[in-house]
Amino acid sequence: MLAESHEHLERLGIEEVKPPRHFWDRLREWPVVREAPRSALHALRALVPHPVTHRTIVRREAGLGSLGQPRFAMIAMCDGAEIAREAKALIPPKRYYERAMTRAIRSPDPFQRVVGRWIVKRLAPDSNPIEIATLGAKRDEARLVHAMGVETANVHLGSPAGAKAALTDVRRRHARWLHHAAKAMAQITEREWQEYRAR
Repeated sequence: MLAESHEHLERLGIEEVKPPRHFWDRLREWPVVREAPRSALHALRALVPHPVTHRTIVRREAGLGSLGQPRFAMIAMCDGAEIAREAKALIPPKRYYERAMTRAIRSPDPFQRVVGRWIVKRLAPDSNPIEIATLGAKRDEARLVHAMGVETANVHLGSPAGAKAALTDVRRRHARWLHHAAKAMAQITEREWQEYRAR
């Protein structure tokens, strides 16, 4: 999955991605939270430029990466429009995450930041991750995955010493090492996820 501009998608030979239908209805389906942690509410308010009305806080579950960590979304009216912001508990040490965000060789997301122990970001129908299964028939999945790899590499390029070490390591490996490692990692991730669900 990768959030991309329409222009970039066209260069990848992929049809225009349409925003998901019923985005707001599905967001409201999550259970309403009457008493969210104060630190989470503070983090959510930090990402709203103006006072809001009709505020609702919901407990959200999305993706597999959070592994049960608290995740809250605020739905509200702001300047006559509906907005949504999400606060997700930060699992790695804060200093490492902030360093990766600020040093990555890429255009920073103005609606994503770390506030206390929370990662806060904007939720909107036009900034959702792209699900490969929802793409049209005219698509080039290999190029899309390549673009995702480039974005991952941009994070490593934020640390000159780390980039040099990574390049040195890659040059020592055989041609299909990444393919084999990805398959092994997928199997490990699926097994650990099943074990997590069982507990």
